[in-house]
Amino acid sequence: MEESQKIRLGISIGDINGIGCEVVLKTFEDARMLDFCTPVIFASNKTITQQKNDLGIDLTFNGVRDASQAVEGKINIVSVWKEVPQIEYGQATKEGGAYAIQSLKAAVQALKEGTIDVLVTAPINKNNIQAEDFKFPGHTDFLAQELKGESLMFMVADSLRVGLLTDHIAVKDVAQAITPKLIRNKVVTMEKSLKMDFGIRRPKIALLGINPHSGDNGTIGEEDDKILKPTIQELFNKGTLVYGPYSADSFFGSNTHKNFDAILAAYHDQGLIPFKTLSFGKGVNYTAGLDKVRTSPDHGTAYEIAGKGQADESSFKEAVFTAIQVFRNRTEYLELTKNPLQKQKTRRAS
Repeated sequence: MEESQKIRLGISIGDINGIGCEVVLKTFEDARMLDFCTPVIFASNKTITQQKNDLGIDLTFNGVRDASQAVEGKINIVSVWKEVPQIEYGQATKEGGAYAIQSLKAAVQALKEGTIDVLVTAPINKNNIQAEDFKFPGHTDFLAQELKGESLMFMVADSLRVGLLTDHIAVKDVAQAITPKLIRNKVVTMEKSLKMDFGIRRPKIALLGINPHSGDNGTIGEEDDKILKPTIQELFNKGTLVYGPYSADSFFGSNTHKNFDAILAAYHDQGLIPFKTLSFGKGVNYTAGLDKVRTSPDHGTAYEIAGKGQADESSFKEAVFTAIQVFRNRTEYLELTKNPLQKQKTRRAS
């Protein structure tokens, strides 16, 4: 990307029967957003036009065949399909899932090819996206396959950052899934992301326990003592500032989380319930650890309000800003680590 160019931000529209298109359109209804990036929506002119008319949103679009043709100062649309799909707001249809996947695949391909710089994904329905060529529980698992790196589901809202050891698996499978190798991989990925993507030089990471009260010295399960504690000690001895395991029930309520740059939760709800409670709908889901930047809002398809014009675009807008900032931080980090001597010369010259 040339220095003078704005970041080219790709958008997959999610389920066409949910609030995905609405939060995208409302975000860029604010013309100032075009000062920060060049949006490229992967859908079709006709579908987006129908959505904006249904919602009473006044926007104009620029149709392009390929993301590389996107024009700065305009909302660009790459037409992934030519037909006009039937939109059934609030309904989890097979067609809604199929178009969500078409949009996602086209956007990810553009990301891999470098015709967009970052990707922001609108919400999908994990049930109706399932197909012969798409058997993933969500965005994160698909992106982990398509892009290089070790993925980490990382929820961020200002200084609050919560990652997950395990994400979309059943609670009954959590303890068995958590191994020393998994802990090492996730902690290393989190530490690298905090340095590279968030500009934190010496990040401090807290690990939450698997069992209530972190097992209470083996009284309520042995996993914390036998798996978490030795692995945390091993990582700490190698120079990673990782601490724990902490009892999850009081960790956030006592504000202990404010002493750390990030928290690694053992499983989905252990991390996301406090995160969403504290972030008030402005949180962002960031897929850390991959060679490309992808974010999404922290909410789902919200079928119950789809098509009614009631959706709040705050989280999607935050996802846009987070993607832009992470991309800038990462670009700067990679430049400086490639040529650390240049950094020293620049400082001396100034």
